[in-house]
Amino acid sequence: MIRPLSRYGAALRACAASLLVLASVGGAGAADCVLEPQGEGRVASVIDARSFRLEDGREVRLAGIERAGAERASGRAALSAIAGGRDVTLHGEEDTPDRYGRQAAFVFAAGSDHSVQTELLRRGEALVSSDIAEKNCVSALAMAEAGARDAKLGIWAESTAIKNAESSGDILAAIGHFTVVEGRVLSVRRAGAITYLNFGRNWTRDFAATISRRIMPAFESAGLGPKSLENRRIRVRGIVSSRGGPRIELFRVGQIEVLGGK
Repeated sequence: MIRPLSRYGAALRACAASLLVLASVGGAGAADCVLEPQGEGRVASVIDARSFRLEDGREVRLAGIERAGAERASGRAALSAIAGGRDVTLHGEEDTPDRYGRQAAFVFAAGSDHSVQTELLRRGEALVSSDIAEKNCVSALAMAEAGARDAKLGIWAESTAIKNAESSGDILAAIGHFTVVEGRVLSVRRAGAITYLNFGRNWTRDFAATISRRIMPAFESAGLGPKSLENRRIRVRGIVSSRGGPRIELFRVGQIEVLGGK
């Protein structure tokens, strides 16, 4: 029987500190997601690139990763190859199903020291999400993604895997999808309760990342106050929306990765 735990409620500040590893992770090894066990089972079927169903009927969503843009057949095939028909253990902060009835968890196939998430990232079949607080998980996932990116595996073999912030049309084509965008912050502007990191001169057409006033303290505590990012080259990740130009709303510090100097 799965032992129920309290609802996951890590503070933004704690999340911010650990997710900054994305910007600084090196070549050293990292323990892979040492979290509380939340049950076990055998994978009966793979639903899509990051979810599957166990023989007992439970549906599991892989925590800590996102699909790379639109659904890729290779992503589902990779998950099937790694976990299909295997005995798995589930680990996480809680086992409460989401609104779709899925249990979010870090998953380990029998006999493997690495999570299924890490294996997918190593193959370039997923992107690191930004909603993880556990430091070992952040390190392991970030290293796996960076390794695939450097080796140009999977999605990273495509020149469009990271969107150019100056190419608004390419970013708009990814509306509704989790996307990585890279570019230089040309200006910072505040309008009401929203701060805009502008990557172009035309505020209504060009790409921007936005931060709401209520979560600004987390960014400032992490040394990522908006003004400090002006004229810096950064990489942001999140769901693309459109309000005139393409936008990614920043909820967590881990969505920003500073790439270089001014």
